[in-house]
Amino acid sequence: MFQFQHIDYLYFLGLLPLLVVLYIAAIYWRKRKLAKLGSEQLISEQIRGFIAGRNTFKFILLSIALASVIIGWANLRMGDKTEKVQRKGVDVIVALDVSKSMLAKDIQPDRLTRAKQLIMRMTEKMQNDRIALIIFAGKAYLQVPLTVDYSAVKMMLQNVTPDMVPTQGTMIGDAVDMSMQSFSQKERKFKSLIIISDGEDHDEQAIEKVRQAADAGVIVHTVGIGSPQGTTLYDPATKALKLDENGYPVVSKLNEEALRAIAMAGHGTYSLLQNTDDVADRLTTNLEGMEQKNMGSVVYTDFTSYFQYFLLAGFIALIIEWLLPGVKRKKNEAK
Repeated sequence: MFQFQHIDYLYFLGLLPLLVVLYIAAIYWRKRKLAKLGSEQLISEQIRGFIAGRNTFKFILLSIALASVIIGWANLRMGDKTEKVQRKGVDVIVALDVSKSMLAKDIQPDRLTRAKQLIMRMTEKMQNDRIALIIFAGKAYLQVPLTVDYSAVKMMLQNVTPDMVPTQGTMIGDAVDMSMQSFSQKERKFKSLIIISDGEDHDEQAIEKVRQAADAGVIVHTVGIGSPQGTTLYDPATKALKLDENGYPVVSKLNEEALRAIAMAGHGTYSLLQNTDDVADRLTTNLEGMEQKNMGSVVYTDFTSYFQYFLLAGFIALIIEWLLPGVKRKKNEAK
């Protein structure tokens, strides 16, 4: 099975579309300048040694070289050796609030981004636990089932937006129901649910459902995102200030009281997200303090890396681009 060792490095591939846009803009700028002087075709023919399409071909080679280097940097690899080991851990489900109030900027850059950073930091600290990801607003959806592939969770997090849940609201109770369906039904321990939310406009049944989850052996922790003072909201599409039915600005506030009550009902802890590392440490320490279950014999794989082939391809593309002349050479110049 192929996988990238440093999957985060692939985000640098996002530079390529930006470079393409800049290159196209430069081409149009050049065409406008030439159009002021006369026919573009005639002027191009008068330019000494001009080769149509040569600059574009050289740009494509440079783009291929950049993409190859980035992919090589991320280190594509494939498992070829196996080793069986015993590991112990717990099952952890993270329920992430993606309601539009999570776009509030009372903590920078915004509530949702900070929540994602917290989850990523947690996965970096976790070792043997299985983790799953649920997103919720007016309805809950399972995005990643329980797995030890932390990179899959990180990849999914990059694409999480409020638009993924069309129904708005903060249905924590629905997220709890989805979590209970995702946990093993055969065990009454080794399970933890972490709810990350601003707690705003939560459903009244949430606490009762959390109590039922706790009775089934699930420890429920909550993390509050935002500030009790709150801040105004802006429509992400229009960038306009959101107004209520009376024409007043909508203010979104962190509901710490509700999140504390949920954590208490779930026999867990409540944390206010201020320092990401501190909260990640606190949560992972709580998980390590739980009774661990034997996950059985798990196959871990040694990998063969293929980064060198991508680096070689990038190097070859750079050499070709460097050797490829940008203009025609006249015969008398070659003598």
